[in-house]
Amino acid sequence: MLSLATLGFAVNFWAWALLSPLGPLFKDSLGLSAFQQALLVAVPVVVGSVGRVPAGALTDRFGGRVMFPLVSAITIVPVLFLGVLGHSSLVALLIGGFFLGVGGTSFAVGVPLVNAWFPPERRGLAIGVFGAGMGGTAISALTTVRLVDAGGVVTPFVVTAVVLAVYAVVAAVFLRDAPGRTIPAESLGRRLADTVRLPITWQASALYAIAFGGYVAFSVYLPAYLKTAYGLTQADAANRMAGFVLLAVLMRPVGGWLSDRIGPVRVLVGVFTVVTAGAVLQSFTPALMPLSTIAFLSMAAALGAGSGAVFALVALLAPANKVGSVTGIVGAAGGLGGFVPPLVMGALYGAFSSYALGLAALAVVAAATLAFTTTTVHRAVRAHQR
Repeated sequence: MLSLATLGFAVNFWAWALLSPLGPLFKDSLGLSAFQQALLVAVPVVVGSVGRVPAGALTDRFGGRVMFPLVSAITIVPVLFLGVLGHSSLVALLIGGFFLGVGGTSFAVGVPLVNAWFPPERRGLAIGVFGAGMGGTAISALTTVRLVDAGGVVTPFVVTAVVLAVYAVVAAVFLRDAPGRTIPAESLGRRLADTVRLPITWQASALYAIAFGGYVAFSVYLPAYLKTAYGLTQADAANRMAGFVLLAVLMRPVGGWLSDRIGPVRVLVGVFTVVTAGAVLQSFTPALMPLSTIAFLSMAAALGAGSGAVFALVALLAPANKVGSVTGIVGAAGGLGGFVPPLVMGALYGAFSSYALGLAALAVVAAATLAFTTTTVHRAVRAHQR
């Protein structure tokens, strides 16, 4: 079940990230500004993020066996629209990108499904392994531009739609919810109201907005950043972004595993220390090799591990019948955390022709999150352990 859920997460994230590698192509072909390009790649992120709130609550009620095939099947529609009709204008791309966001809700479907299959002492690692499905963005980065070169703009969208269809059928046939799964009796509105009153909901949301939000922001904006700041080709920038994503993906299970061993708070303290240092270094736009590469890869590793640690924290502190609802809100915060930075970076570059201020802001936010982790979050975990 963990393997099927991880595969579904990867496939849906592949679809969710299709527009990012093509951002520079659409910028040139449609004459987009830096802000319009940033908006184009950010729209699926915000829709997929907000959509996690109802998706998580619905998964608590109906289970992942129903929701995973449903989300995958729905995502096929915007994928085909973008490939066949929606790539000829900015308005059409934004409309298609809006509905493409459905693929991003798959995260809130998978976490409660996986969480229910494992005992508490193994949930950090299990959810971290599931979270590695965010590597679907790396698949998109590595294949999309190549598929366009080989067969035209429509090709990557058709290929992705076929893969989604195959997965939807496989999931409908083989995916199962855990025996004895707790099914909430309250209405959706009541469950969400109860969820927002839980302290862990907002503590984990703040942490995930920076950890996963930072990962999403870099994964969607890094190609444009590298092309502009370092003069790389579109293909080279996409490959480097794929390396960033791959390292973050590999570190997510490590973050969950370490959280099972030494506790999520200690992992998160290390994470935000590294992100703060990396953002400060990169704000000076050092040479691509080696300093900039070291800065980005260090931040990738930290953000991946941090994403795994946050949901180890959720598994530790959230009530069993509200894991999906909490995951939905936390996941939304993470995606929204990824929506804002590309817009800020695009706007600041348009105004000042420099990315330094945006990266300096990231350093300040990461440092503030480090302080929050060592105080409020640490006290919440200690209170739970008593």
